[in-house]
Amino acid sequence: MKRKLEARLLRWKNKPAGERMPLLVNGARQVGKTYILRKFGEEQFSHVVYVNLEANLALASFFGDDISPDRLIRYLESASSTKITPGETLLIFDEIQACERAVTSLKYFCEDAPEYHVAAAGSLLGVAVNPQRSSFPVGKVETITLFPFDFEEFLWARGKTGLAEDIRSAYETMKPLPEGLHRQAVELYREYLIVGGMPACVRNFMQEKSFLDVTLVQSQIIDSYVADMAKYASASESVKIRACYQSIPAQLAKENKKFQYKVVQKGGSTAIFGASIEWLHLAGVVLKCQKITHAYEPVAVYLDLASFKLYMGDVGLLTMQSGIAQQTVLADLENQFLGVLAENYVAQQLAAKGYDLLYWESNGAAKLDFVVQKGRDIIGMEVKSGLNVRSRSLNVFSGKYRPAYTIRFSLRHFGQVDALKSVPLYAAFCV
Repeated sequence: MKRKLEARLLRWKNKPAGERMPLLVNGARQVGKTYILRKFGEEQFSHVVYVNLEANLALASFFGDDISPDRLIRYLESASSTKITPGETLLIFDEIQACERAVTSLKYFCEDAPEYHVAAAGSLLGVAVNPQRSSFPVGKVETITLFPFDFEEFLWARGKTGLAEDIRSAYETMKPLPEGLHRQAVELYREYLIVGGMPACVRNFMQEKSFLDVTLVQSQIIDSYVADMAKYASASESVKIRACYQSIPAQLAKENKKFQYKVVQKGGSTAIFGASIEWLHLAGVVLKCQKITHAYEPVAVYLDLASFKLYMGDVGLLTMQSGIAQQTVLADLENQFLGVLAENYVAQQLAAKGYDLLYWESNGAAKLDFVVQKGRDIIGMEVKSGLNVRSRSLNVFSGKYRPAYTIRFSLRHFGQVDALKSVPLYAAFCV
């Protein structure tokens, strides 16, 4: 299944040795890091040497001593029975967070052996390895984050490449798609709300054509997250992490979606659960959307650090965790939680594009679901799950900040009136 990251991997491969640093692919468990690196290696290199540092403890222990590239290369050649040749071999360190010395070794590959193509994948890198410590090779690695499939990648997997191109063209011109294509895109969007973008779920749905089987895979993914909470945190902390994670559907169902510690536990506070929230964020299993008090350039200086929303890293997992009936989603029956799913979906698309997730609120009088900065433009975004788009918040935002344009996501067709763009939810990946 095609991923957008493949183009970036190819650019990394083709950089001159003096400009290329070891590559570190970060992201939550089961977003496809290992698969895409191995597939890339098989397609672009003569040989691949793959090392799983979580499963192969004997090999991981070798990093406890001298981690100079020459010594490591000799050992890995012997262990894999494969000649590691610069320019012809891709060396992959998987689950690198399990061996902190292996993370450190990337610095020496960068400095002393830049001719080798070295790529690493880390599932809970932010949790297991502290980037503030000297062991993390700051400035010596190229780091990228892999997210679940965005909706465009889902369309590619479903064999709808042409439809994805049509959606992009319609976004550029703000001209409606033909009614037949619009309805097809809306139907696929609803499928995505259930299946989500986790590769195993997308693959299972493509093979079995059943939403029921997808739910079983999603349950297994959630179980793996819970297992990681127990493995990478103390017993008492893992209980709090799990409670915070499980509270997300209820948090988002409230009219005020700001994360409230009292929803997790009566009397809850930042002091009790702050570290748990940070764990979830660093593990990549949640998306954190920070509040801004003003929408001026640069928006980052107007953060309200005490106020934030948490979204699931994948909307399919949220659908499964919430317990909403699949028929409700597919038939678009009247249900307030569909608005939550639409909002989480847009957050996922924006995060995959590399945007910082921000929302705006003005003294409780008006609020926007998302605000992004593109160059000098500050763009306010509102999310509606259906055809009803009545709201005053965009007007308040536009009147106060005079943005170049604003976006309203809904199930309506493309269109633009003055500075307000109407964008169908299925086109969120175009922003």
